[in-house]
Amino acid sequence: MSAFDDYLATFDEEQGYLNWAAFGPLSSSVRDEVFADADLLASGRPSSLALVAERVAQAQQAVAELLGGDAADITLQPSSTHGLMHAMFGLRGHVMAGSAEFPSVSLTLERASAASRGALTPRWLTPDDGRITVDAVAEALDDDVTALVVSHVDFRTGYRADLPALRELLGPQRLLIVDAVQSVGVVDADYAAADVVVGHGYKWLRAGRGSGFARFSATARERIAPVLSGITGSAAPGLPVDDLPAPSPSAQAFTVSGPDTLAAGRLASGAGDVRTAGVADIEARIADHVDTIIELADRQGIAVTSPRERERRAGIVALAPAEPARLAAAFANAGISITARGASLRLAPHAGTGQATIDLLAQTLDAYGNSPFTNL
Repeated sequence: MSAFDDYLATFDEEQGYLNWAAFGPLSSSVRDEVFADADLLASGRPSSLALVAERVAQAQQAVAELLGGDAADITLQPSSTHGLMHAMFGLRGHVMAGSAEFPSVSLTLERASAASRGALTPRWLTPDDGRITVDAVAEALDDDVTALVVSHVDFRTGYRADLPALRELLGPQRLLIVDAVQSVGVVDADYAAADVVVGHGYKWLRAGRGSGFARFSATARERIAPVLSGITGSAAPGLPVDDLPAPSPSAQAFTVSGPDTLAAGRLASGAGDVRTAGVADIEARIADHVDTIIELADRQGIAVTSPRERERRAGIVALAPAEPARLAAAFANAGISITARGASLRLAPHAGTGQATIDLLAQTLDAYGNSPFTNL
């Protein structure tokens, strides 16, 4: 078997699961890692604890390879929101972000602004379709803007932002901060365009909660104050007792305390599986599934609000049916897991989504399309 086939063999979630953009059921390799590390921690032996502690460096290295960066620039975080807080609470000036962004971006920017006492001003982008395009940013850009915070893949529509084009527009004088939760591991992108990249392993990497991470480039470390820097972010080696050392000049300044080694092990395993299988191959398989889902929706006349072009999307398909509640109920009754928000239904396949799930989706959509609807 090829490395990609080995990767596909780690998928064993229930038939009908199309909700990877919300949560990624743990892979078999991640579960094996959890059991092995838990047994080591149960002994309490220093040698066993040291072995599990090595997972931190392993996770940093695996994430660095996915992001195309240096392991020294990677910090492990309890969540992607924690990484965004480290970035945004240290900003000043006018910071741009979409008003319809996931709350990890919008709410964190609002909180950072309130804490800054006027030093940080949000500049909200409100394009009609919610997509943060180069044109939308250019229209609101001026000399007061110091940074743009953007989701690489929008959680509602699945629109994939053009990071290299945004980088070129912003120029070297402004920071580009990217929430890559919906893209790391499933989009073969040039993350070097961003100054800060945050992610989380609990979706597409299938590593569970607590497996967040962030990369802070040298430019980011120069311009972002490490406001939330804690014990592990200190410039002093070891435990800073009876001393108040300055934050470290390294990326570790943007950490608070020691990482969860079990979470680090899960992240190392999940990211390592993706690295071995190849992100490009994973992206291509997901793109095929997305094409199929769009074709099935088109066949039933269901509006698709996510991008159709492969280069402008990732693993999210957003549907806007005429009767969203009825279609959501049909999915639930058929055992198909999706995310329903108002008038939009979000489907998200992964590389390991099996043909049985696609067939079940097709059958459910056919039944939905052939079923009469009476409004009494």
